[in-house]
Amino acid sequence: MQTQIDSCPIQAVQDSLERAKVAQSIVQNFSQATIDRIIQAMVEAGANAAESLAKLAQNETGFGNWPDKVTKNLLSTNSLARSIAGMKTCGVINTFHDGNLLEIASPMGIVAAFIPSTNPTSTLMYKAIIALKSRNTIVASPHPRATQSTLAATKILQDAAIQAGAPIDSIQCLSCSSRDTITALMQHPLTDVILATGSDSLVQAAYSSGKPAYGVGAGNVPAWIETSANIPKAVADIYFGKTFDYGTLCSSEQAIICDRAIQATVMAECESQGGYFLSFAEQAQLVAVMFSNGRINPAIVGQSAIAIAHLANISVPHHTRVLIAPLTAVGTETPLSGEKLSPVLAFYTVDNREAALERATELLQFGGLGHSMALHTQDRDLILVVADRLPAHRFLINTPSAVGAVGHTTEFAPALSLGSGTLGGSISTDNITPRHLLNVKRIGLEVRPINNAAGQAIVPVG
Repeated sequence: MQTQIDSCPIQAVQDSLERAKVAQSIVQNFSQATIDRIIQAMVEAGANAAESLAKLAQNETGFGNWPDKVTKNLLSTNSLARSIAGMKTCGVINTFHDGNLLEIASPMGIVAAFIPSTNPTSTLMYKAIIALKSRNTIVASPHPRATQSTLAATKILQDAAIQAGAPIDSIQCLSCSSRDTITALMQHPLTDVILATGSDSLVQAAYSSGKPAYGVGAGNVPAWIETSANIPKAVADIYFGKTFDYGTLCSSEQAIICDRAIQATVMAECESQGGYFLSFAEQAQLVAVMFSNGRINPAIVGQSAIAIAHLANISVPHHTRVLIAPLTAVGTETPLSGEKLSPVLAFYTVDNREAALERATELLQFGGLGHSMALHTQDRDLILVVADRLPAHRFLINTPSAVGAVGHTTEFAPALSLGSGTLGGSISTDNITPRHLLNVKRIGLEVRPINNAAGQAIVPVG
């Protein structure tokens, strides 16, 4: 985690939270109509700025490519808005049993939101929208590498919300971030709930803060091309996911698992669509520039395959889209078997279905527990077997995992916070929505009386 300790006063955290508390006292009394009007204004402002914010994020961080960041920004605004349209987050939100059981929405309070450098503007907008939709206020903490783009996104949504009637401090972002400010924001008595997206250390700090937290850390998504798969489409889908914003989504594919019976066909298709298979020596060169002390080198994060090959002094064809490393093992001694945040794929060949399930399990256990799994198959019975067996909570069938998991090509809720369940240390397996930022009160009316209107017992006691 990068630090800017000297320039990040702890007092800024205190001041922001105190202002958020005042705003919260107003927002919590808003009607559904008022909240929805504010959300619509935020969504429109964010969507209108999708391209400018995408370019700003790429220029500031050096990660990914701005056209794909536009898609992320629109997912976090327009797609999210369609998903939550009509969602009740104020007053009575559900009635059951002929009106004898009612659920009433109550805001959690102040959301502390940590924003990653890989998806700064989209994540900020997504978290601000789901927070306000549930009548919470939000204080964001930017990644040091993405401070200006995160602040810019905040200002756009802030201005729109204020014009629509929100208090001035409903949406805030700290002007810088350090270990000290992160700790202070997580542990402050005024913080009610944490939305943590970033490194594993950040997510673990959120879980250890003593506050309720939803965390999203690393993913290590396997993509199994099974014998019945449409191989050209499977490879195209995996490549789309792996090259989308140059692999910066935690839901992007990290390894292909291929049945031996179709290995030659799959490898030929991989090459024809722009994949370059690395020799053993080239893998060593790549590892040397990609990792240091087990950590990913930021210089390769979100870069194109050709740029990464150049850094590793590997000569590749000019049309190369993905670097592919054939591997036989998973674990710390094989760093390319983990999350790579770039257009680099591991490639495993297996002899049968059982071996494929075992390999996928190993990959998920090595940095992706509870996250996502992609399966390319025409065998519908196999889908249920895989979902039952594997330690993941999202199964993407015949679609790119990177964008399928966040709801772009599937009916999953559009989200940039993906719960990993207890397997990954989280309390939820869901894509996080405004509903996850509500406390729900319940009213229960008597349906099986103990006493009648005269106060006489109906059911004998004891």
